[in-house]
Parts: sequence; structure tokens; C-alpha cells
Amino acid sequence: MTNSAPNILWICSDQQRFDTIGALGNPHVHTPNLDRLCAEGTAFDLAFCQSPICTPSRSSFLTGLYPSTVHGCRNGNDLWAEAAELVTVTLRDGSGYDCGLSGKLHLAGASHRTEPRPRDDGYRMFEWSHSPRDEWGEDHAYRRWVSAKGADLGELHAAAEPIPAEYHQTTFCTDRALEFMAEERDGPWLMSVNMFDPHPPFDPPADYRARFDKDRLPGPWFRDSDLEAQARLAGVDFQSSPQHPDEFDGQEIHAAYYAMIELVDENVGRMLDWLDARGERENTLVIFTSDHGEALGDHGLVLKGCRFYEGLVRVPLIISMPGTVQAGRVSDALVELLDLTPTLLEAAGLEVPPRMQGRSLMPILTGQASDRAHREFVRAEYYSALNSDVPGREEFTGMYATMLRTRTHKIVNYHGLDVGELFDLEADPREHNNLWDDPGSADLRFRLMQRNFDALARAVDPGTRQILYY
Repeated sequence: MTNSAPNILWICSDQQRFDTIGALGNPHVHTPNLDRLCAEGTAFDLAFCQSPICTPSRSSFLTGLYPSTVHGCRNGNDLWAEAAELVTVTLRDGSGYDCGLSGKLHLAGASHRTEPRPRDDGYRMFEWSHSPRDEWGEDHAYRRWVSAKGADLGELHAAAEPIPAEYHQTTFCTDRALEFMAEERDGPWLMSVNMFDPHPPFDPPADYRARFDKDRLPGPWFRDSDLEAQARLAGVDFQSSPQHPDEFDGQEIHAAYYAMIELVDENVGRMLDWLDARGERENTLVIFTSDHGEALGDHGLVLKGCRFYEGLVRVPLIISMPGTVQAGRVSDALVELLDLTPTLLEAAGLEVPPRMQGRSLMPILTGQASDRAHREFVRAEYYSALNSDVPGREEFTGMYATMLRTRTHKIVNYHGLDVGELFDLEADPREHNNLWDDPGSADLRFRLMQRNFDALARAVDPGTRQILYY
């Protein structure tokens, strides 16, 4: 064990897309605390999740392996497959970390039930709450927290107004994190703060929603031609049907979404203030990210599913530790979220197992490596992620698809279908012009399909090396 391992505050919002932070170019949402984190650390402008769905993405960044490697591809699994050790277990056993969690885990299905924990997830404190909904009976920490504050979660949901901030699940996650960080201990700690916001149903506290005039917001990335493009993808799993944004009030969705992010931001500020007040910032690696994005009306879609548009797979990633991590830097390295696990292991002084598919970001964070040396491309998977065999999800087909994105292009293979997507991200950054059937792009399509196929093959875990004795 090492006594110099830093504390780790790992904040993961739910369904927050990349373009939602003021300091990183969005003038419409107010995020002073995330802006402060950017100023004190390094923000990654090209960070991508490994699946646009919760469970597969979380299974990946908690293990440093692709979802398919850890059999964590689906969003309603009965149990965690136990195909890899979680990073929290490795940190606990290797460097003596005391690990806590508030909010989601979502390595197994949690619809209308308490999510079963893995056999060993490494968390000593486990204050689980899948979402603000009240559908798990008495046995979840958020409901008990609301009760301890003198309110009833069921009554709050039945009220005409959305849940006030003081009773909100985001506030609960932060309260429990502050309690955990304040505990007396000898060794380092890791706190996973897994808020449900800004996940739908887009219901921020009323006073937060009142901060936004929806008519002053730019609204979704949409062209009328997007509806025809989505019609070609009919039958490819998604949680909504394509519509013109006027039909679902895309401006209102943006306003509510940004309001939820402001609540997240304020609670991030509470945790940063606590660390500052106790002189702990220089000994705490702070990570802010999200498990995947949200369509938010782009291309006529809301929610998530089997698509790989930037708003769905590109996420915020900010890492800060004053004195260690370069401050005020925006990196253009191509990053996968599974890179977080080896980053944490290296920060804790532990070896990165050769099986791990992620690559540590510490050389970039400390200025010892160039951004362009990290990855030539990023990839993402969708393997029957919305579980067509789960009751209530019969409309889904069990699609399989993969994405490969370079700095300049993106290709999406919908496996088993005759359709796909190819985008020139320099000429068409908002992905309105699909070049898949463009004769002039045929050679490019072939080269990227070959590269995607090679990446898919190399993503397969070959297993542990074995020596046979005869």
C-alpha cells in the first residue's frame, strides 16, 4: 500500500451531454462551479462513452474494459456478470482506499426493484438511489433521507410542483458525500457521487426552471431533412420516435435540462467548497463526467438508444488536482471513458493490469505526453442494450451496432442492416449529411468500415495467458 495516494471525488451525472458547460462554450447555461473546476484542472473536449446507454457505459468505466468484454451490454440485466473486478475493489485492496457511493450504481437492472449489488463492489458506504422515483418500497437510502427531513417521497411526487431542491435526489447524493468525506480515517478515500440529473423526465425544481426563458435558447440541432434520415433508420432501437422539435417543444426541453444542470452545478460547488475549507483540494483528485449524453431534440429525437450522434456519446470530462494536474487547460485528446480506470490506478500508485483496455490519462494531465499521442480514434458499442426480451420493451428489436470516430470522421455500422451512417465532422459537425450512400465517399466508407472491423476484433478480450504443462 502507498500512503501518498490521493483522495478521489468522482462525480458522475446521468445523461449529460458534452455541450452543457459555460466555460466550454455554452453561454446559455450557468455553471460557475464546473467553470471553476475547468479553471483549476484539465477539461477533455473530445471524451466519449463506450455505449449511449447507462449500464454498458458504467460497466465499462468502472472496469477499464469494453462493455462486451465484461458482459455488461444490456440495460436490464438480472445481475452483474462478475466478469471483471471493479476499480473500487482494486483501489481498496491495493492502496487501502475507503470507498463510498451515493446515488446510482446501475450495473444491473433497477426497474421497480432494489438493484442487486455485485458480490464485491468495494464500497463500504453504499447509499443507493437509482432515481428520484418512489418505486422500491422502503429499502432505498434516498427515501429514508427524505423521511428523516420530515417529508414523504410519495407525497412529493404526487404534488403538482416538481420536487424542491432541498428534497431532491441530487441534494441527497451530495449530503451523503459530504458526510462520508468528513469521516475520520487513516488512509485515502474514494467517493462516487452518482446523481440522476439531468436524466429525463426533465422536471427540475420550479425555481430553477424559472431561471430560463425558453424562447431565448437556440434549441435542438435540427433540419427538416433529419426526419427523412431517421425514417431510413426505422426499426433501429430508440426510446422516442422522430418528430419535428416543435411537436415536443424542444425549447422547453432545453430549458428544463439546463435547469437540472444548474442544480448539479450548485451541488458540485458544495463539495468543492468543503474540500477548499479543509485544505484538501491539493490532495484530492476530482473528476466530473457523465455516463452518456441525451439527444435533446437533435435530429428530431429525445432520450437515448441506438444512435451515436455527438450529443449521445460525447460527454463532459474534467479532472482537477491543484499542483498535480495542469490547470486551465482544454485538451483535444481523443478519450474514452474506460480510460478513467487506469488513470485512477496510476494516480494511486498501482500497476495497470495488461488485460485493461483503457489507457491512463495521467501523462496528459501532468503534461508529460501530447494530446495527439493518446488515441487515433474512439469507439462505442450497442449490443441489444435496451433488452428486447424484458417485459415492457417488446418494441425494441435487439439491435447491434458499433461506432468508430476519428478526429475528422465518424462511421456507424448497424449490423445486419443495409443502412449505416458516415459523417465528415469537419464539414458537417452537427451530423446532418449522411455520406453512407454517397458515391464520392465510397472509398472513405470502405476504409473506415475496415478500420471499424479491425477495432471490433481487437476489442475482444483474448483471455488470460495460460501455460500448459504436459
